[in-house]
Amino acid sequence: MIDSHREPNPNPQASFALVNGQVILPDQIAAGMAVIIEHSNTDGTIAAIMDEDRLPPEITRIDVGQRWITPGLIDIHTHGALGHTFNEPDGQAFNTILQENARRGVTGLLATVGAAPMDDLLQLFEFIRQWMSSAHPGSQVLGAHLESPYISPAQCGALDPHSLRSPLDGSPARLMEYADVLRILVMAPELPGAPELVAQLVEHGIIPAAGHSMAKEDDILTAMQSGLRHVTHLFSAMSTTVREGPWRKPGLLETALVHPDLSVEMIADNRHLPPTLMKLAYQCIGPDRLCVISDALSGAGLPEGSRFRMGDMEYEVVDGVGMMFDRTAFAGSATLLNQMIPVLTGVVRIPLPEAIRMVSLNPARVLNLDGRKGSLEAGKDADIAIFNPDFSAWRTMIAGQWVI
Repeated sequence: MIDSHREPNPNPQASFALVNGQVILPDQIAAGMAVIIEHSNTDGTIAAIMDEDRLPPEITRIDVGQRWITPGLIDIHTHGALGHTFNEPDGQAFNTILQENARRGVTGLLATVGAAPMDDLLQLFEFIRQWMSSAHPGSQVLGAHLESPYISPAQCGALDPHSLRSPLDGSPARLMEYADVLRILVMAPELPGAPELVAQLVEHGIIPAAGHSMAKEDDILTAMQSGLRHVTHLFSAMSTTVREGPWRKPGLLETALVHPDLSVEMIADNRHLPPTLMKLAYQCIGPDRLCVISDALSGAGLPEGSRFRMGDMEYEVVDGVGMMFDRTAFAGSATLLNQMIPVLTGVVRIPLPEAIRMVSLNPARVLNLDGRKGSLEAGKDADIAIFNPDFSAWRTMIAGQWVI
């Protein structure tokens, strides 16, 4: 829970220092270090990280009580929380999801949208465009992520099969009108027209991601020649090795595990993947290509047995995870990003600095935002989370302002 006994907010126009914390840097945990925040107009940046005993005596100090000080978490694949999804072009829905994420230490996210009729998708992107044009409470929306209509029917998982389309039907051109909003688009590399779709996305500055796919390695390598560089939720809704006669043909899973030019998402809720598969992903992909995502749907934060929806599809929270009613597939996680850090450190046995990179710096790199976000470094945005020992958030800061 958020600690209710807090110091007053410092003057937003003044510098201040976070002290008496354990500072999580990209490669180490630093004790005895202060994080100094300075403001320019309304934006706050990290001015320096320095020994506490070198702080000027006049600077305001905020004692964080030996808690973890980390960069703000960045969730590049999250659909919703508390009964709402980003498939709802509604201010109350967005406020609910974004404030709940901020309460968990998530300072930025991609509003992830599931496959839907094209007119509905365009309406959603217009709403997100307008949302991003002004300030709102809660986590910052860094753009949209479309878990798109251009996927394999055999691997649609919990996505609505009635909304699937072909890359050759002319509809991608309508999505390109929202290239200022759309940051990631998931597609199946084996579909007819997929390499051309990848090239079109790259031309418009949108990140092509492979997922919900039956692709073989040759399909993926062809798409990579056109610019494919990201893979969605490893092991989930993706092809694996098949035999053609005596020959083994690797699928999307094996290609993602070994190819150094692909960044890869993993859901670390300890439900989608057992510990052995999470350990395999970490050992193969390593701490710099692997991005941990929540893939949370509107069931996140709801009690066991709750029913929830995305578009026309309805699901249920069962054993701490979203499920299809027929139990044939998961329907997103019911776990938000901060709750995955103890899984990474305690179950997968990943060192804490590396685990934090997977929920902050690595996602920022995927979005080409690592020059401003994703780590505690001088000159970067003051997007900071302060966590209790169990990684519940104590306070959350965006651009130098406390939001929680």
